[in-house]
Amino acid sequence: MVKRSKGIRSKSRQILRKKPRSKGLKSITRALQHFEEGDSVNIVIDPAIHKGMPHIRFHGYTGKIKGKQGDSYLVGINDGDKPKTLIIRPDHLRRVR
Repeated sequence: MVKRSKGIRSKSRQILRKKPRSKGLKSITRALQHFEEGDSVNIVIDPAIHKGMPHIRFHGYTGKIKGKQGDSYLVGINDGDKPKTLIIRPDHLRRVR
């Protein structure tokens, strides 16, 4: 038998699927978003952009911007009782309204 793959994108077929009309790369404005420290953001993974993608378990989480690291942002979230800091590029972040 073949050994089952347990990579970073395993079990993500449904979650990281795009609707047919939204396939392809997003506009450049998504990558050029600017966030200030303390802004609330939603983590919504764009499967077309692999660089700076957080782990799939954090898809749908809401966090606060803690700072900047290069082109990416440091996002603080609570995973259960544990506070965690994720390094995510702006392509995978959306401002909370």
